[in-house]
Amino acid sequence: MAMIARVAVSGATYAIDLPYVYVVPDSLRVRVCPGMRVMVPFGLGNRHMDGVVLAVGEGELSPGTKTITALLDEEPLFCERMLQLALWMRQQYFCTVYDSIRVMLPASLWFVWKDCWVLEEDADRERALAAAGKSPGARQLVELLFAHGGRMEMGKIRAAFGLHDPTPALRRLEQSHMIRLETSASRRMGEKTEQIALLTLSPQEALERMERRRKRAPVQYAVVEQLALLGSASARELCYFTGASMATLRALERYGVLTLERQEAFPQIAIPDIGPRVEIRLNEEQQAAWLGLCRLLPPNEPSVALLHGVTGSGKTLVYLKLIDEVLKQGKSALILVPEIALTPQLMGKFISCFGDRVAVMHSMLTATERYDAWKRIRKGDAQVVVGTRSAVFVPMQNLGLMILDEEQEASYKSEQTPKYHAREVAHWRCVKEHALLLLGSATPSVETMYQAEQGKYHRFSLSQRYNRQAMPEVSIVDMKQELRQGRGDVIGQVLAQALQEVVERGEQAVLFLNRRGAHKMVTCGECGQVPDCPRCSVHLTYHSANGRLMCHYCGHSHRLPDRCPNCGGLFHLMGAGTQKVEEELRERLPGVPVIRMDADTVTAVRTHARILSEFEQTKGSILVGTQMVAKGLDFPRVTLAGIVAADQSLYLDDFRAAERTFSLLTQVVGRAGRGAYSGRAVIQTFTPEHEVIQCAAQQDYQQFYQQEIAFRRMNGLPPFSDLFVLTVTGLEESAVLRACQRARDFLSAALAQERYQNMAHRLMGPAPMSILKVNNRFRYRITLMAKHSREIRELIAHLLQQMQKDKGNRGLSVFADRNPWN
Repeated sequence: MAMIARVAVSGATYAIDLPYVYVVPDSLRVRVCPGMRVMVPFGLGNRHMDGVVLAVGEGELSPGTKTITALLDEEPLFCERMLQLALWMRQQYFCTVYDSIRVMLPASLWFVWKDCWVLEEDADRERALAAAGKSPGARQLVELLFAHGGRMEMGKIRAAFGLHDPTPALRRLEQSHMIRLETSASRRMGEKTEQIALLTLSPQEALERMERRRKRAPVQYAVVEQLALLGSASARELCYFTGASMATLRALERYGVLTLERQEAFPQIAIPDIGPRVEIRLNEEQQAAWLGLCRLLPPNEPSVALLHGVTGSGKTLVYLKLIDEVLKQGKSALILVPEIALTPQLMGKFISCFGDRVAVMHSMLTATERYDAWKRIRKGDAQVVVGTRSAVFVPMQNLGLMILDEEQEASYKSEQTPKYHAREVAHWRCVKEHALLLLGSATPSVETMYQAEQGKYHRFSLSQRYNRQAMPEVSIVDMKQELRQGRGDVIGQVLAQALQEVVERGEQAVLFLNRRGAHKMVTCGECGQVPDCPRCSVHLTYHSANGRLMCHYCGHSHRLPDRCPNCGGLFHLMGAGTQKVEEELRERLPGVPVIRMDADTVTAVRTHARILSEFEQTKGSILVGTQMVAKGLDFPRVTLAGIVAADQSLYLDDFRAAERTFSLLTQVVGRAGRGAYSGRAVIQTFTPEHEVIQCAAQQDYQQFYQQEIAFRRMNGLPPFSDLFVLTVTGLEESAVLRACQRARDFLSAALAQERYQNMAHRLMGPAPMSILKVNNRFRYRITLMAKHSREIRELIAHLLQQMQKDKGNRGLSVFADRNPWN
């Protein structure tokens, strides 16, 4: 009997994902235990990869069993419960065990692997060239290795070989015992940085030097021209404003005109001056909710509760009081928020109550900061954690409470493998750790409210604002009337007048439009031609800040032509984005501070926190933004909330379109009148009579929910069934369609079997995704509507494994998801 370890290996795809058996060498017998990472040989080439030990014990060895090469940790990083969570996620989200484990740790704890080819000690040039024979590739490799001191990284070898594959040359020399492969690992502890471009010459000298290249390299000249004005700029912003690529900047660096330097990005979030701790005082409704929630805390059975409160009702105060109670019991608490933008304000409140017992976890921290926070949490030094989606995996000690604020938000659903939902993972953890899961929202998801109405979740309500202030007075503006009166501006007459009054009083306003850029698209007035992305099946969006047409999916951009290339006609600008709103506001209200917050303005230097801090400190200012400004923000001087285009998300190809629209509109309206002044909201729409618009204006969640749940029940949509979606992507549309059709045939045959006869189901597809092509890859999907069960999961998992093994699907990507949000 030998000591063996079962290991989840990083190189195992879903089709071959198994706990692989390895021999534990005598030198590691005492040290290896579950939850530790190891280096192991894997595959036919015995390439070294990292893996996580799932179990250790005695066992019989099969012929050819490989041995663990090295131990990568001094102590286990995962407890038994987290390993169980990884196995559960593999079953639920159609991913490998290693995928699940990997998402649980900060990026700084994972390793960067380097393959290095090394000359053997007794290999001299003459013997090596003799072993290479007449092979030009092998002879080139010998010369490269001797030129680099007998050692060369695999990446540099590939770069030196260019378009030629170095593999045959490497194999030839390795079989001749001239070279060997060494694999090393280093931990990713580098800070998050961004590249900054600086001129190496004076602005005048740089422009003079580039003058001769102006005609043949206009983009390079535009880069230098921008730097001559600015002195230095981030590489990202230079590429945005000039249309350059990183290859362009590197070419200029080789030409000696500029230099690229790395600077630390994502500085630590600045916590506002919080002053002394303020006693938490609850009103009658809050007190009743708090008492009810306290009765659900450990040591009672694990429970799920919904705190449904209107915007501004003080749900955060209930959270704080409840966490205080949890800490008194010697337990810890985890609070999840959907947006990084919400973290600074929330952190200020939590720090004021709990001091240095609070830790923050989100992607805008540097790698070192995330690692330090993770260590504090693991040691138990931080009993309160505030974070975004991935914080659901932090190794809390004595967990007593998990809170999902704004639980309805789509950002809690991961779009990367594993495609988990934070609410489901939190529920699993709370059940296993006997903790309370609290879901908070002014607009709960339909699925959550349904569970509450069925009695599976406890429900507590806050029907009034904390300060007894009335809800904002809402005006619905019919934009069709504006057009009939000859006004085609983005900002209608009613909203413009309201903004003028707010500014004159020195108050603030928030405007919401969930589309960045200046215009949705441009079109030729003569032939109707609309510029499309060459790599995606979408129209290009015009950005006035850089005068370019841009694709928001693959990043392609080019300058807007003066004339239509098809007929020579003039282009007309259609639709509007946040840039257009900003421009129109500056024209209408000259001198008024207008601050824009969207994906184009939030950078490593100008973070969410800095933009919001600037807005808070600027009297009479207007904040224009996408959904970053729609929820969770609490500014007492904001008395006006404006929705520029309420219909925008209402008619999307998604059964959740009505729910998302209602939630967004309700949340935006709720930004106004949260302080001492009464608030007002203006909703601009082309369909003022629509039920969703009317319910949002009245802040009537119950009426919306009753309409929506009836629609879901009639169509068998969640929560009455689940959607299992198999997506296939590839470069050739015909190959993608054939693979999808084979998948449909497989499912049809399987579902006809006796074991599935009593399961209600509906099979749809193959169908193109709403955006057929993204970055030159065509996308089709099969949808199975059925009740979530182990049998259905196993069927989808088996299909996914077979498709990944099928050699006919080479070049295609196949993945499965349950209840996707996109």
